Amino acid sequence: MTEQRDDRSLGQLFGDLSRQLTTLVRQEIDLARAETTAKVTTAGRDAAMIGAGGAVAYAGALVLLGAVVLILIRLGLDPWLAAAIVGVIAVAVGVVLIDQGRKRLQHVDVMPDRAIDTAREEAAWAKEQVK
Repeated sequence: MTEQRDDRSLGQLFGDLSRQLTTLVRQEIDLARAETTAKVTTAGRDAAMIGAGGAVAYAGALVLLGAVVLILIRLGLDPWLAAAIVGVIAVAVGVVLIDQGRKRLQHVDVMPDRAIDTAREEAAWAKEQVK
């Protein structure tokens, strides 16, 4: 069994450790940035879904007010009652779409969990190495 001997001085060893820890911290910051970016992108898509839901609900309300109101009037309802019925239905559809997007958005966690866990593990490892 051959044993390798490290002839570096204590100062050189601490210098190497310092450089390696600096590199490690930079890599952890990059990982946290990438993870946060991915989560924020997902949140942005969910927010877009809320906006699309609102637009669809509005368009639906207009279409229903334009077509169904006329049908209901033709069936004998008063114009104001026909418009109220159609408006309530359009708003209900919009509320459902907005609620679905809001619920999905609430479950988005933008904390870089993997990066934090890795940083904790590496900090514990670094403490052990210094002992």
